[in-house]
Amino acid sequence: METEDVTVREQLFHDRVRETIICVLLFICLYILSHFILTHFKKNAEFVTDDIEDATVNKIALWLCTFTLSVAVCAVLLLPISILSNEVLLTFPHSYYMQWLNGSLIRGLWNLVFLFSNLSLVFLMPFAYFFTESEGFAGSKKGIMARVYETAVMLLLLSLLVLGIVWVASALIHHNTARESLYDLWEYYLPHLYSGISLFGVLLLLCKSIKNYSCFILVSSVIELRKKASPWQRNLGYPVAMLLLLALTAVSVLMVCFHVLELLFDESAMPRGMEDPHLGLASFSMFGSLGAAVQVVIILYLMVSSVVGFYSSPLFTGLLPRAQDTTLTQIIGNCVSLLILSSALPVFSRTLGITRFDLLGDFGRYNWLGSFHLVFLYNMLFAGLTSACLINTVTWALQRELIRAFG
Repeated sequence: METEDVTVREQLFHDRVRETIICVLLFICLYILSHFILTHFKKNAEFVTDDIEDATVNKIALWLCTFTLSVAVCAVLLLPISILSNEVLLTFPHSYYMQWLNGSLIRGLWNLVFLFSNLSLVFLMPFAYFFTESEGFAGSKKGIMARVYETAVMLLLLSLLVLGIVWVASALIHHNTARESLYDLWEYYLPHLYSGISLFGVLLLLCKSIKNYSCFILVSSVIELRKKASPWQRNLGYPVAMLLLLALTAVSVLMVCFHVLELLFDESAMPRGMEDPHLGLASFSMFGSLGAAVQVVIILYLMVSSVVGFYSSPLFTGLLPRAQDTTLTQIIGNCVSLLILSSALPVFSRTLGITRFDLLGDFGRYNWLGSFHLVFLYNMLFAGLTSACLINTVTWALQRELIRAFG
C-alpha cells in the first residue's frame, strides 16, 4: 500500500514538473515574440540618451510592457489551444506522445493567465506608468530607488482609491455588507474588480468587432485606390480577401443566431465555469474536427476585427503604434488596451456561443455570466447589429458597382 502511495506521489510530482516546464517554455517563446514586436515599434531616442537613469527606467518599464503583452497573446491563444488540444486527443486517444496534453495542463494555463492578467492590470502597468513619470520626492537623494519609492507611494494611493470604490460598490450591491480581511481582498474584491474590467472588455469587443464589420467597403476602397497595387492584387487578391471576410462574418452571425435559439430552449447553453475540461471525451463542435477548426478561426477573426475596430475608433487613433516612433507612454496604453481585449476574448466567445468549451478557473466566476437577460440581450445585439452592417455593406457594394457600370 505504501509503495502504491509513493508511486502516485511520484507520478503527481512528475506531472507537475512537466506542466511547469511546458508553461515556462511557452511563456518564454511569447516573451521573445513580444520583445521583438515592442522593439520594432519603440522610439529608440527614449532608450539611447545621455541620462543613464532615464534610459534605465525606460528599459525597466519596457520589460514590464513586454511581460504584459506576452500575457495578452497567451490570453488570445487560450481557447484555440484548449479546443485544438481536445481534438488532438480525440484523434490520437492512445498515443504515448500526447499524454502530456491533458486537462490539468490546460486548467493551469487558464489559471496562470487569469493571475498574470490581474497582476499586469492592477500593479505592473500602473507601476510602469508612474515609474516613467516619477522624479523622486523633493529633498530626497536622486536615483533609481528614489523613483521606486515615489512610484510605490503613488501606486499604494491609487490602489486604496480603487479598492475603496469597489468596497463601496460591493456594499451597495450586496445589501450593505462588506468584507474586511486580506483574504477577502484577494478572493472577493480583486475578482470583482477584474470582473468589471472583463465586462468592460466584453462590451468593447462587441462594439469594436461590429464597427470593423461595417468598414469592409472602406478597406476595399483603400486597396483599390492604392496606386502601387498590382493587377493581381486588384483583380484577385482583393476579391478573395473580401469574400473570405464576408464568409467569416456570415458564419459567425449564423453561429450566434443558433446560440440565441439554444438559450431559449437549453439551459446548458448559458456560459458557466467548470473545474475539469475532460479533454479527449467528445468534440466541442457538432461537426467534429472541422467544426472545431472553424471555431478557432472565428475566435481569432473576432479578435483581429476587434483590434482593427479599436484602432480605427476616433477615441483611440492616437494609440496606434508607428514603427520606431511609438513613445513609451503609448506602448503602455497599447499593452493595457490589448490585455483588456484579449483577456475578455474567452468570455466573449463563450457568451456568443462560438464554442461550447466552458470557462475554466476564475474566468467562470463572474456573477454577470449567470444573468440570462444580459447574455440573451448581448447575443441579440451582436446578431442584429452585425447582420445590419453586413447587409448594408453588401447592398452598398452592389450600388457602387451598378453606378460604375452605368457611368
